[in-house]
Amino acid sequence: MTGISGLTLTSDEAEFLEKENIGGVLLFSKNYESPAQLAELVNSIQKCRREYPLIIAVDHEGGRVMRFKSHFTQFPAMMDIARLGSPKICFHVTRIMAEELSACGINLNMSPVCDITNNPNNKVIGDRAFGKTEEEVSKYVSSAIRGFQTNGVMACAKHFPGHGCTTKDSHHDLPYVKKSIEELRATEFQPFIKAVKSRVEFVMMAHLQVDAIDEQLPTSLSPKAHEIVREEFRFKKVIISDDMQMGAIVNEYGADEAAVRAIVAGSDIIEYRDMDAAQNALAALRQAMKVKDLKNEAVMAKVARITELKQSYMSDYKPIYIPEINKKLGVKANQIFLDDLLERISQASVSV
Repeated sequence: MTGISGLTLTSDEAEFLEKENIGGVLLFSKNYESPAQLAELVNSIQKCRREYPLIIAVDHEGGRVMRFKSHFTQFPAMMDIARLGSPKICFHVTRIMAEELSACGINLNMSPVCDITNNPNNKVIGDRAFGKTEEEVSKYVSSAIRGFQTNGVMACAKHFPGHGCTTKDSHHDLPYVKKSIEELRATEFQPFIKAVKSRVEFVMMAHLQVDAIDEQLPTSLSPKAHEIVREEFRFKKVIISDDMQMGAIVNEYGADEAAVRAIVAGSDIIEYRDMDAAQNALAALRQAMKVKDLKNEAVMAKVARITELKQSYMSDYKPIYIPEINKKLGVKANQIFLDDLLERISQASVSV
């Protein structure tokens, strides 16, 4: 999965997507100007498909992580929403998010955050999480997933095995998790187990050093960490890496080595914010297959898993008809819902 450079798809980018049959594109704020422009961009990306459409993803969590600002309902952070004590409200928030994203052709939201903010010094997760305990977070995970996935947008449980107890930010450095495997099973793992039981389509592997799981490798490159998701959680769907260009990985491992290790470990999709990095990773994977460091049957099993996902979610794909977008964005009822939500959160804060 690759990022692209701007508001429109360049001819070189289109050629790479089509020629290499790339699985998906991850969009950022630099790729967004307006809903109509976004839909046109997505339509141009989907013209590069072969049999099935590309996965079009974004980080659209609410609060400070919202790549698309204007015209999209700007919901507060999930911790503020969870403060109201109502999974039903959470469902309606994610339903509206999904309707708006889907209207512009987005089919995967890198959400919900299943981390637990149980370290007050953790700034990278903080209010992105639903709460400070496994009970609080688990309570909202299934309603968020249901809100997305019953309204045309696949959900992604992140960041396994739990980024909330760290102090370092994996965007810059490799964070360490000091907990024992028993503590992880009792706390950090619980929201991910709930997500899997709620039929989430994706689980994202974090770039964390967790000695209780693997003393040698960060979880995103560790077969042992992937095995927990596959065998212990019995997750049969798609495992995706966090951005492979984050400092936690590039500062510790060569780009080529990291790409191969992540796929060998068990990820089905690896994610790059820049296309040149994705091109280099693809070349490294091809070389690994050539020298048999990466087995063809393992790759084909991953392709089959992704194809099955696309068949179930995207078999009736149609390009976005741009004049229809306004029926889903800027809806008065959504603004009324948001205003009421913000008022309730304000009252809840005062009562606390």
